[in-house]
This record gives sequence, structure tokens and C-alpha cells, in this order.
Amino acid sequence: QVQLVESGGGLVHPGGSLRLSCAASGRIFSIYYMGWYRQAPGKERELVARITSGGETNYADSVKGRFTISRDDHRNTVYLQMNSLKPEDTAVYYCNADQIVVPGEGFLEVWGQGTLVTVSS
Repeated sequence: QVQLVESGGGLVHPGGSLRLSCAASGRIFSIYYMGWYRQAPGKERELVARITSGGETNYADSVKGRFTISRDDHRNTVYLQMNSLKPEDTAVYYCNADQIVVPGEGFLEVWGQGTLVTVSS
């Protein structure tokens, strides 16, 4: 069984920074996509940023230049550095790992439980 555990959410003032972490555990051979999604109250879940095992990244237009995604494949961990935070960044942030290769089980997709980020003065 593969699990994702997120950390790093919290309350921050506008203009501040936070760093989210998400560690995958289990019998993992490799993970192709690791990423972050968010869901604000009353809105649909949206992609924030995603990174491949080869280091290719893509970002939502609303976070380009402010957020940076990175990963450590030795630790099966993905990070999201969030700078210049705005009130509209307030949401529950979910970690996602897709195309996880698990020996004997094929490809899996797993979601984290979510971590709340609140940007407010």
C-alpha cells in the first residue's frame, strides 16, 4: 500500500512564504508524476504544479514566478515552495503521485489527505 503524508500548511500573512512537503511510503519502485493540487471553498480542485521524474515541471498560470516545485527521488518526496502568497492562494492543498510503479501491482495513483493553507492578515 502506498501512502502520501503532507506537512507544512498553516496560516501566513499576505506576502509571506510556506513550504509544503509530501513523502510517499510503501513498496515503491518509481514515481513518474508528483504534484500539488488545491481546492478553495466552493471551487473545484485545480492543478497547482507538477513535476516528472525527469524534472519537467508545469505550473498553473496563477502561481508562475511565485511557487517552485521540486522532488527528492531518494526520499520519494515532493516539495512546494510558495512565496509572495496572496489571500486567493487560500485552499486545501493536496499532494498527488501518479504512475507509481509498485512491484506486482502495476501503476497506481494516490492522493494525500490535504493540508490547509490560509493566507490572511
